[in-house]
Formats: sequence, C-alpha cells, structure tokens
Amino acid sequence: MTDYGHPLTFGVSLDPTAADFGSALELARQADRAGLEYLAVQDHAYQPGYLDVWTMLTTLVARTERIAVVPDVADLQLRPPAMLAKAAASLATIAPGRVTLGVGGGPSAAAVASMGATPHHGAAMVEYTEEALGILRAALDGQAIRTGTEHHHIAGYQAGPVPPSRVPIWVGAQKPKMLAVTGRAGDGWVSPLNIYVPPAEVPDRQAIVDAAAREAGRDPRDVRRLYNVLGAIGPYRGGQGLVGPVDLWVDTLTEWAVDLGFDTFVLWTITDPAAQLELFTSEVVPAVRARVAELRGAAA
Repeated sequence: MTDYGHPLTFGVSLDPTAADFGSALELARQADRAGLEYLAVQDHAYQPGYLDVWTMLTTLVARTERIAVVPDVADLQLRPPAMLAKAAASLATIAPGRVTLGVGGGPSAAAVASMGATPHHGAAMVEYTEEALGILRAALDGQAIRTGTEHHHIAGYQAGPVPPSRVPIWVGAQKPKMLAVTGRAGDGWVSPLNIYVPPAEVPDRQAIVDAAAREAGRDPRDVRRLYNVLGAIGPYRGGQGLVGPVDLWVDTLTEWAVDLGFDTFVLWTITDPAAQLELFTSEVVPAVRARVAELRGAAA
C-alpha cells in the first residue's frame, strides 16, 4: 500500500480542437459548477486543428469562476522556460491559486523541428528538462536568472511578476531517467494515460520517483501524483481504458489512490463528454472521496 496522504483532487481533460471550442467551454463550466479542481488541456501546438494551450487556458480561467487549470503537459522544447514561466506567472497573478504548471519534454522530435525549435534526444533531453525545471522555479519565484549551458542561455533576466500563490510544477514522465528528474525537482508527477502506463506498471515508476526524491533530500510525500484516466462510465462497449459501471470506477479509483499512490485523477472521456462528466462528478467523485477517507481513517 502506497498512500502519500494528499487530499484527493479531480479534473477533466478538454479537447483543444479549434472547431469545437464551444463544447469545451461548456464542459469547463459544467466541471466548475460541479466542484472539480482542474481543467486539463494537452499541448500539441504543431497540430493545425488545435488551439494554443495557453490561449485556451487563459480563456477558460476568464470564463469560469473557481476551477484551476493545468497544461497536461506543456512542451518544454517549444516553450522556453523563461517565457513559459512568464506566461504561468502572469495567469497566476490574474487568477491566484488557479494555475498549476504541467510540463514535459514533448512526444515528437519531428514535430518540434517542424516548428523551428531544436529537438533533444536521450540524455540531452533529460538534462534539458532538469535545467528547465530549475529555471522555471527561479523565474516563478521572481529571481534574477543568468545561466549559460549547452541547452539554455539566459543573460540576467529579472523574472516577474511573482504570483501571490506559489505555482506548482508537475512533470510529465514515463521513463526512468525522467521519473528521477521528477523526484529530484518536480512538485508532482503527471503520469501518461492509463493505457500507456497501466496500473501494474505504476509501483515501479513510483519507486523511481521516491528514490530520487530521497537522494535529493526530499520527502517523497511532497510530490503529488496525477493519473490521466481514459475510459467510459456505464455500459459502453469497445472502448479502451477503464470501462464499466459506476461501482467499478469507484472501486478502481479508490484502489489507485490508496494502493498506487495517486491523489489526482483527470478524466479523459471516450464518449458523450457532458453525460460522462455528469456521472463522474455526481456519482464517482463523491463516492471515491468518501471511500478513501474511510480507509485512511481506519488505517490511522
């Protein structure tokens, strides 16, 4: 059993397709009214049919009341860290407490190159990311930044504004070296979808994050854990991921919280998003919160 004890939080992934932004906005408002904690948006800027993630997140913040936003995750190769920190700090200053910064290396070197950025590979990608995390944190904290490495050259940038609430930096990672970076330098781990990192593989990945955190003098409990959950609630047939009735979802998310250590679950629907979100917020989420609280109380 690996339960790091964080309060449970829940979110929904919104489709960034430009032609259907109205539907995404309605889903965001539905999630906001229902009390979810996060609106998550993927970052694939090289897709011609997709909106830019920061433009979309900023619009969502302006047109909802209280829910937070998180890029799931921002591509560090296309978004240099000083400028990415400026965007995150600006939005977090306008909307205090409503921004979490999810970042990752990006999935496609060819796509990165197609937009004029320099793709990184292997060990260089790991170094680039770890350096970027240091720059992001320094910039979000309002420090003066001067660095000259193979990957980053910043000549005395005075960062700001400094948001009234600290902006957490969560790292999307799947392979061992990037998971170790997450443990050393991230405020949270963003796991890929449950079809890419299935539950059976999670404990080994959590162990890498934990070991790296300890080696860096950190408490592994300081690292939040987010699982992107693809699936459908109800009698849906033929879909990937977690598919089944409400009871299955409640049992499974509870197990993933108390046994696998996840504290945040982001719903990726494969059918009828509005109806699925209604089931998730009205039946799944309250039951999971109650069940986990009961199990934690019994274990105390």
